[in-house]
Order: sequence, then C-alpha cells, then structure tokens
Amino acid sequence: MRFYFLFLLTFTVHFANTQVLRLTCLDKRTGDLVSNVGISMSQNLRGDSIVYQTTVNGVTDYQLNKIDLGQTLYLDFRHAIYQSTNIEFHFKERKDTIRIEVLLIPMRIQLSKEVIVKSVGVPDTVFGSKRLSVADFEVQSNGDVIILAYPKQLQKGSELLLFDGEETKSSVLLNDAAIELKRDFRGNAHVICKEHVYGVYSDGDQIELGQIPKDYYFKYIEPIVDTNTSKVFFSDFSKIYPAFDYYVYDQLDSSYKSIVNIKDDLMMELYRSEYKWMDVRTKLWAKNKELETGIDAEIYIGANYFTQSIYYQEVYAPMFHRNDSILIFNYPKDVLLVYSIDGNLMDSIPLYHHYQAKETGWRRNVIQDRVTGSIYTTYEKDGYCYLGLVNVKTGEISEKVKLTFRYVDKIRVHNNYVYYVYRPFESIQKKFLYKEKLPYQFKGMEKNYGTKISIDTGK
Repeated sequence: MRFYFLFLLTFTVHFANTQVLRLTCLDKRTGDLVSNVGISMSQNLRGDSIVYQTTVNGVTDYQLNKIDLGQTLYLDFRHAIYQSTNIEFHFKERKDTIRIEVLLIPMRIQLSKEVIVKSVGVPDTVFGSKRLSVADFEVQSNGDVIILAYPKQLQKGSELLLFDGEETKSSVLLNDAAIELKRDFRGNAHVICKEHVYGVYSDGDQIELGQIPKDYYFKYIEPIVDTNTSKVFFSDFSKIYPAFDYYVYDQLDSSYKSIVNIKDDLMMELYRSEYKWMDVRTKLWAKNKELETGIDAEIYIGANYFTQSIYYQEVYAPMFHRNDSILIFNYPKDVLLVYSIDGNLMDSIPLYHHYQAKETGWRRNVIQDRVTGSIYTTYEKDGYCYLGLVNVKTGEISEKVKLTFRYVDKIRVHNNYVYYVYRPFESIQKKFLYKEKLPYQFKGMEKNYGTKISIDTGK
C-alpha cells in the first residue's frame, strides 16, 4: 500500500509539471492551416537551452516538462514561402494545454505575378449529337475517341461509341448501369459499371467489350500506375485510409520494393482520434475486429465513420512516368520527388503551387499529356478553368492557360490539345465534346520523353 501511494504521488507530481504546448500555424490572409513549417524552440531553464527542429502539418503538440511560472519560451517559425516569425511566450499561469496561434505572412506568392495565356483559336467541337450526351471519354493513341454517352440518364441506358473525329465507326449498347470510363496503365479503356467492369477493345473499325470480374480489376489492374520494359509501378492506395505506398516490381527477377510512403499527417491524426468519441458498443465491435484481423481498432472506426464526415479528404499524391524518371507529386509533404526507373531517389523539388487554394482555385487534379510528356494542374476561378503547366525542374507554374467556356468537365490533355465536356448554361443542347489547342510548340513528339517547349506568343 505504501509503495502504491508513493508511486501515485510521484506520478501526480510529474504530470503536474508537464504541460502541452499546441502550436497552430495559419495563413494570415486566408486563415488556412500551413503545413510543413520548421519550428525551433528554446527556453532558458537554469542556464540550459533546449532546441527542437520539426515539421508540422498545421497543428503540432509539444510536451513541456518543468516549466516554471515567469519563464520565457522563444519560438522561431520558418517556411520557404512565408516570412520568418519569432515569438516570445511568457508563462504567467499553470494550464494543462497552452494554445498558440501563429499567423504567417506569405512572401513569394505575393511577389509573383500571375501570367495568363489563351489557347490558340476557338474551341472545336469533336463530337455532338441531338440524341446523346457525352458522359466520359478517352482519347486513343491513334486519335480515335472512345465515348461513353447516354440519351437521358447515364445509369438508365448508355452507349459506347468509337469516334474518329468525323463519323461514328462503331457503337455498343451497355446492359449494365455505367458509372465512368477509366484508362489503365496500358492505355486501354474500361467501363466501370454498377455490377461489372468491361474492358474495351478496338481494332480500328470495331469496338468490342470483354467482361472482367470487378474484384479482379480493382485488385490487379487499377493499382498499377505505369510500366516500362521490365518494371511495374503500383500502389496500395485506398480511398478510406489517409496513407499508402508506391512500389516498383521487377519482372525479370520477381522482386519488388517500396519507393515512398505517402501520408497526410493531419488527416491521419483526425482519422485515428475518431475512436475516442465513439460509444462503447462501437468500440467493442472495433476491438473484436482487431482481435480477428490484427488491424488496429482505431483504423476500423476511422474507415467506417470518419471517412463519412465532411472533414475527411483523400490523400492526393499522383505518380507519372516521364522519360527515364518517375515523378511523384507528394502534396502532403509539399515536395516533388524524382526517382529513377529502379526506384532510387534522384531529386526532391519544393512544391507550393497548391497553396492558398481558396484564392487561386487550385483543384486536386494533375494530368499528363501522354504524347508530349508535359504535366498540367488545374485551377478554377469564377467558373473558368485554367491549365497550369508544371515545370518539373522547379515545381513552379510559369503561366496558366484559360479555357474559353465556363464550368467544363472531364478535362484531358492529348497531343497538345485539351479535351473537355461542356454544355452551355441554361441550354437544351446535349453535352458535347470539345477540344482547344494549347499555345505551346513541342519538338519531337514522343510518348513520355519530356520534350522542350516554347510558348507561342503569336508574334
């Protein structure tokens, strides 16, 4: 009993001297959380100086021990595109949690002048019909377009068309409720339906469908991002978990290795903390699942409940194959990672074009022109869509191309043309497929060879 009392007394005294310092970094102009801020902390405690170096994702907690009243804590905040900020905090009263909000002032974004260029010529109608609306499409390597169309509602009757730009070569009626078209790593189109998945095959004149088991498609085909002569690049991405890995598989020796782990730290913290607020019955269910499978109970709660809330956002970090390099846009960590074909890291480039999304209209949509290898990210402002050409050597957007129409959908880029689906506002017109020529000139049109470009100014 005496030992228990002494232990309890020591435990109480220790935590009486322990405080949690919660630091929240915000953009002063927009109020958004600022991720990946470097923080150094020092305190004069009996002549000792303690320094912490870390990277935060908006909100970070520190455990402080033996903080005396009247003591001063010195904090230094640094970020590549925000002005450095220094704060002196004086401990005047004893609290379990001390909250400090730091307003960071944008530096480089304020100084950079946005350059807007226009596409060449007027939008050209690729496909239009008085009977059918375009729901989705995929441009083939030979220029033909596979179109998913419908007369009234997509899931109550749809057709698959093979269109060469002048006439419909072939068409197939779908007996299943269609959802979307998807392109796999080989460039082949697949129709995702409610009950089945259909592979689309074309010999140039005819279009045929082959049924694929849905489980097989999502397990063995969709995870593959790209391939080359002997390597296969894939991921274990899941929509209901805020972290995943990219892998490279060598077909010659059947070996594979992880390239990089992608994780949204803030989202993961919220994801796992959902367990704390669950009722006892739900916690017992999650614990039983943990005993059955070995997966943490917190993950079961997060996957089934937090993913249904308005606060959950899927982790976004797309991969692209260009030249002999693999490009991974690790937006949660604000960095563009460049890997060799063997999966070895060659370079890391800071990314900041996704910051201040409320002002710039940045959308989580990065697309690649498979013919030229160029990579674009999309913005939307006042209903207009802008394509920002990504400089893969600097990670910056040098200029943006403004599309002609407002509220366009299903944006693709192929052979220096941007394709999209559009219907005029308050019009009885069906949804048509349009294309616009981008104001760039490419030399040596080769798939994924990252050719040099120059802007066509029209002079």
